[in-house]
Amino acid sequence: MISPGAERTTTHRDGDDLLTAGLGIDGLRGLAPPPFADAAVPTAMELRRRAIWSNWRGIADLAPGGGYGEVYGSTVAVPGREYSAFARLPAARHPHRVLVQVPDGFDRKRRCVLVAPSSVSRGVYGAIAVAGAWGLPKGCAVAYTDKGAGTDYFDLDSRSGAGADGTPAVAGPGAELAFAPEAPARRSGVAFKHAHSQDNPEADWGRHVRQAAEFALESLNRAFPEDAPFTFANTRMIAVGISNGGGAVLRAAEMESVSPGESWFDAVVAAEPSVFVEGAGSRALYDYTTEAALLMPCALLSMDNLPQPPLQAQARGIWTQRCAALKAAGMIEGDGPEAQARDAHARLRAGGWTEEALRAGALSVGFDLWRAVAVNYASAYGRYAVGEHPCGFSYAMQNADTTARIATQQERASWWSDASGIPPGAGVGIIDEVAKVDPGVERLRCLRDLWSGASVDADRVRKGIAETRAGLPRPDLPVTVIHGIDDGLIPMAFTSAPYVARARAAGRDVRFWQVRNAQHFDAFLGLPDYGARYLPMLPYVYAALDRTLAALEGKGAMPTDAVVETVPRAGKPLAAEHLAAPTH
Repeated sequence: MISPGAERTTTHRDGDDLLTAGLGIDGLRGLAPPPFADAAVPTAMELRRRAIWSNWRGIADLAPGGGYGEVYGSTVAVPGREYSAFARLPAARHPHRVLVQVPDGFDRKRRCVLVAPSSVSRGVYGAIAVAGAWGLPKGCAVAYTDKGAGTDYFDLDSRSGAGADGTPAVAGPGAELAFAPEAPARRSGVAFKHAHSQDNPEADWGRHVRQAAEFALESLNRAFPEDAPFTFANTRMIAVGISNGGGAVLRAAEMESVSPGESWFDAVVAAEPSVFVEGAGSRALYDYTTEAALLMPCALLSMDNLPQPPLQAQARGIWTQRCAALKAAGMIEGDGPEAQARDAHARLRAGGWTEEALRAGALSVGFDLWRAVAVNYASAYGRYAVGEHPCGFSYAMQNADTTARIATQQERASWWSDASGIPPGAGVGIIDEVAKVDPGVERLRCLRDLWSGASVDADRVRKGIAETRAGLPRPDLPVTVIHGIDDGLIPMAFTSAPYVARARAAGRDVRFWQVRNAQHFDAFLGLPDYGARYLPMLPYVYAALDRTLAALEGKGAMPTDAVVETVPRAGKPLAAEHLAAPTH
């Protein structure tokens, strides 16, 4: 269901465009974000340009030598129109954003649409480097959705959020906001949709993707009325996503066809998907995240040659404290840090963590990602309202000492464009009145107990997690799954591997690319040590899309299984021989 009051159509030509908002590769590589003329009152156009800049940099490796735009990928200017709206599922409290980019060069005879949910909890442009960069230059339309998460932060102090065009707006009668939670009148801080919507959006990510596909057809009907109707029967639909977006398209893959001979999607490409299934080896995101938040800082002390950052020498003190705290809590054994670290490491290995995933997981430890994910998802899965987090966490702008403060008008104005969807980021952080340096073991145990404990809150969170379990893809739907063997945030052993095994056991058409020397975050490959060790994932997404579209058009075969034997750059500029892309 589309909210008519939030529908917008904008044109992007003459110094502006769909793919880079007129920035081009040089502008996207700029270290400073595109400025606002008035920082307190940015225009919708300024917010859009900055959101596109932010989302490109959050997903792709744009660093010189990284190969983007030279070895793979495109940032060519693509003029066209955008159609955007709020869509709402029947039982949802809050809408999700949908946006369709229709290039002027849309091939009306070919009728190609990519449907791309955002990765992580990013805003509606979160998949632009994934789907837009491949599809728009080829004359395909691209449909996006923030899948009920996104960057529509709500400031509890000013009672303001984001309107349809991203500009700040105060909640009240007649206001059309993307997210306006119920909260006590005197509650201070920041709320955001993924954590506080009480919708458990992950349970419906497949439906969000389907609604984006439906909105794409409606948008094409408006864009080209002389060629209407655009339908699922006469328009080729490919769903593509990475990370959470990859999980979302796999959930969409399980949905039944519209009618006999009229499918929602013609093919699905899912990279490094966050997916949870029935079957040996599969573990829920919340399960392995809370385990890693507790044990991994200690376990890493037993490993050498970790990627940097974090600098192991600087982190050793905090990690040693974690070992001691875990020992005191009875969670590990061993006399002294070395023995304790070996025990923590052994426990993670026994749970299915590979050496490759643990090594790359050092990044998530260094940036405190495990705790950030756990705090958010505990709230989302349990459908907790603002101020109800079972472990007492909250969100707000932070001072240098991590204490909470009220956001300024200028800070609020940039959240929609600058945030990544899960704090910390854009100045908003996790408020924990107890932990200041090392997140305390007891605080993390509270989060862990919501998975493994016996309480009303644990039952509530586990119920929400169960709602996210993925089913089998449709029998007639070709699916390609791609995963980096070194992924340390969404380990392949817990996600893609069990999904593929279960789907194949049921006779489903699933192909699997396993990429060596590839971890989860292309955007971090600009860090010298990560760029030397790891290869980007986006080239493999683009290659899978190339082969998928060719096969659908009768010009080739679908991808086949491959273990891609890549060659690390080792400090050299990326070249095609480093990628070793599958040839079939």
